[in-house]
Amino acid sequence: MRVGLDMGGTKTDAVVVAADGSIAARVRLATGWGGEEIVRTAVAAVNAVATDAGIGLDDIVSVGVGIPGQIEAGTGRVWHAVNLGVDELDLAGEVAPVLGIPVRVENDVKAAAFGAYALRGSTHGLDLRHGSMAYLNLGTGIAAGLVTNGELWRGARGTAGEVGHISVDPQGPACRCGQRGCIEALAGGGAIAERWNRPGRLPVRDVFDAADAGDPEAAALRSGLAGGVAAAVRILVLTADVDVVVLGGGVTALGDRLMTDVAAELAASAEASPFMRSLRLEERVELLPTGSPAAALGAALIGAQTGEPEEVLTHG
Repeated sequence: MRVGLDMGGTKTDAVVVAADGSIAARVRLATGWGGEEIVRTAVAAVNAVATDAGIGLDDIVSVGVGIPGQIEAGTGRVWHAVNLGVDELDLAGEVAPVLGIPVRVENDVKAAAFGAYALRGSTHGLDLRHGSMAYLNLGTGIAAGLVTNGELWRGARGTAGEVGHISVDPQGPACRCGQRGCIEALAGGGAIAERWNRPGRLPVRDVFDAADAGDPEAAALRSGLAGGVAAAVRILVLTADVDVVVLGGGVTALGDRLMTDVAAELAASAEASPFMRSLRLEERVELLPTGSPAAALGAALIGAQTGEPEEVLTHG
């Protein structure tokens, strides 16, 4: 049995993965704040999901953890996970001795990419040793993970897939990175909420609702979001020529409302270019099913691998 944890800013998703790749149990816990609480949460999540699966810790061969922040290669040390209150934490070094199980740590978006690749392969009956996929995470920020022939592709410095801070409109909105018109400034949930600046629990959904009601400011934000996502899809296909781009993350809870807008943007760019039409981008975009355990599953699969990545993994 292998355990995977997806540790987010508010909740931790834990799964037990059996030898045949099936998910034997799944639980969710609230994520603590700060280094000590992150360690406590990780240990509690492993124990809780093991209990739910009816197994003991001795039955678990590995634990993988997907978490935001930079991951120092070969150490399981997390840096700059600001949404978790962590500046620096030796997560693997703190959790492994308590559990008595090997622990491996991976960036959360890259873990989700690996899990989405495995899920898509099982759903479509694909040979996971062949093919390529980009997982585009649309959350507070924007980032992607790339998987090719069953392996994560990190690039020379671990930044492969970091499309959020590619500027696609020099006259566009300011981005927290200092540029203007970055994909994240256009399509990131945090940036949209900041620019919308109205009270509400789900500001991106509120923007879509207001746009449907005829609000011009909301319509502009909604158009920018679709344009940013479409730009990211074009970049991922044109640079990595992946078979498919899978969209995931909190913003994708909009479902068909988002996909319809993105498809329209892709179609508009294809209309003026025979080359872009030949790429058939609209057919190469899919939505990760709502509630998918992709990140936790990917963490479990990565945790069971031997060896460590050679480079630092970026923040996602």
